[in-house]
Amino acid sequence: MSRLYDTVEPSVIDEDMLQKAVEEQGPKDEAGKIAKAEGIDFADVTSLRLEFLNILEIDNMWSFENLTKLQLDNNIIEKIKGLDELVNLVWLDLSFNNIEMIEGLDKLTKLQDLTLYNNRISRIENMDALTGLHVLSLGNNNLVELENVLYLRRFKELRTLNLMGNPFCERQDYKNYVIAYISSINFLDYRLIDEQSRTAAIEPYHLNIEETMHNERQAELAKESEGKRAVEEATHREAYVDGLDGPELFEGMYADDTEGKKLKEMPGVDDLMATFREKFVGICKQIFDYGLQENNKRQEEVNQFWECAMEAKTENKDTGIAHIENFMKMKKKMFAELNHVSDNSLLEQRVKEYNKEVTELWDKLMALELQLVDQFEEIIKEFERNLQDMGSTVIENVQGYLSQCRDLENAHHERMLEIAIITLEKVVKNELDDEISDDLRNLFVDKDTIINAVTSSHDVHLLKIDNKEDDIVTRINNWMKTTIEKIHYEQEVKRNRDRVAEINNLIDHLRDEIENLDALQGAGY
Repeated sequence: MSRLYDTVEPSVIDEDMLQKAVEEQGPKDEAGKIAKAEGIDFADVTSLRLEFLNILEIDNMWSFENLTKLQLDNNIIEKIKGLDELVNLVWLDLSFNNIEMIEGLDKLTKLQDLTLYNNRISRIENMDALTGLHVLSLGNNNLVELENVLYLRRFKELRTLNLMGNPFCERQDYKNYVIAYISSINFLDYRLIDEQSRTAAIEPYHLNIEETMHNERQAELAKESEGKRAVEEATHREAYVDGLDGPELFEGMYADDTEGKKLKEMPGVDDLMATFREKFVGICKQIFDYGLQENNKRQEEVNQFWECAMEAKTENKDTGIAHIENFMKMKKKMFAELNHVSDNSLLEQRVKEYNKEVTELWDKLMALELQLVDQFEEIIKEFERNLQDMGSTVIENVQGYLSQCRDLENAHHERMLEIAIITLEKVVKNELDDEISDDLRNLFVDKDTIINAVTSSHDVHLLKIDNKEDDIVTRINNWMKTTIEKIHYEQEVKRNRDRVAEINNLIDHLRDEIENLDALQGAGY
């Protein structure tokens, strides 16, 4: 794709280029001089033009956090990137570049108007995040497959679409196909779609459109179901009962149990296994229900803690603000008086009085902070006690349930031993020649071999139960530890440190104000 400026050295967006563009496009005359002298904060810029600059690569745009409109047309950009920080962008023009692929737009969720006219794009894709897209221009690109236009059906707000100049526009059914399938648009290739044209366009495709809509609805339902399932799974993990609402733990006991898989083929084991499975899974379901119930209690306890903390902070803050407001009234009155005092001794006295008031304000604010620290210490101690009690209770009950699982496994193991001995006797007497597989027959060499096989299977099962118990206990203890540590840091350390610094900065500022007062400087202070 030829450009008049292709002989110019390609460039990357740098600080100098951005500064120059902002200054040229900023306020003019006296306002422009002031802005240039004081420096323009890129965060204040809402609109920026960077066209015809032979830009090859987008970079250094992170400071333009409030940018809503960006023109990068008529450059030589090959790849869409470097725009992630421009989350407030509403209008983006990347026309007349060398872009081959739509990408790098995932963070631009507020984008409404996107122009990619005259590039080298061969596929419409990677725009799922642009749910509010209103205007899209993809004209003069390399779009060949007309069916690719169906991707645009997800943009329910799309009203204006330009695709002219693409290879698929040469198809006789191009316009009718686009109008029929992209029903939200009012303008196609800069022409208004009237109702007559829309009706005529839809008629040949109405059966296919109905099928497409059905498939889309099914896909949407599947996505909703998947999302719901993901939320449920996250809740189960949070409650430490993931995998306990079904046969997962039971089946896991046999997943790595080579001997157990063979032993299940012994005559008379089917009914035993069915009963064992039913009872075992039933206990797991009890753990699952109990875990969800206790998780709700823990979340209520945490929420209640934060509510108490917020209430204490708000009350403390309001009292502090009242002290500061009273001081500010006094300061305003005193400063007004000082501007009319010429007696140095009187000035000196009033300054001492002011500094005394500042010190008293510091004392009051610091006393409030110490009071809040004491309140938080009590609140946190009570919260920590409650959390530990809840955690200990949950662990104790879960261990009790899993002990029932072990009891079931032990009882099952005893029955399996009995059946194995009986089966061994029948094998020795050649009574089961056609009823067992060769793999199972190989276990019945002698009594020790079959007992070792049954015991090995039993050990695998107990290990799986033990591992599950260790996992739940460890995760609960880790959660309690990290929760308490986080609260100690955020409430006792970070908040206190920030508040003390805030108080000291305020006091320093108030002392500086009296020192910088014109009346005092004129008197030689």
